[in-house]
Amino acid sequence: MTEPGKPVLSGGCQCGAVRFGVTTAPTRISICHCRMCQKAAGAPFASFADINKTDFAWTKGQPSFFRSSSIAERGFCAGCGTPLSFGRIGGDRIEIMTGAFDRPDQIIPTRQFGTESRLGWVVGIANLPSQTTQQNYGPEKMATIVSHQHPDHD
Repeated sequence: MTEPGKPVLSGGCQCGAVRFGVTTAPTRISICHCRMCQKAAGAPFASFADINKTDFAWTKGQPSFFRSSSIAERGFCAGCGTPLSFGRIGGDRIEIMTGAFDRPDQIIPTRQFGTESRLGWVVGIANLPSQTTQQNYGPEKMATIVSHQHPDHD
């Protein structure tokens, strides 16, 4: 059991200027393939955890927002550009990008939307040849890389 009001999940942007906490584990987690989400994420799809705003707080800094349609706005870090959220204007819920969580492995999608725009090759991703980052760069190159990314914790 967690203390009331204490985050059970946290996350934030790549540079660490914007952080958030969630006091209840999200249960509505989705992937959206619509063209607007593709553009907003700069990726073939976006993945969101849908959270009641009463269970959510920005704990460090504040995102900037882009009104992507007449009904919705998307939050992002103005410093590093990390996409963070989607929300209906005036709504009581916020959808947080699953990759922005410190432990995205705990945020597992259970449904898909916008499948009319799903790219045909997405379904075969798991079958593509793959390498770890270490295998891709090699241990010598990995030893020279300095990350400027905020660590996945507060």
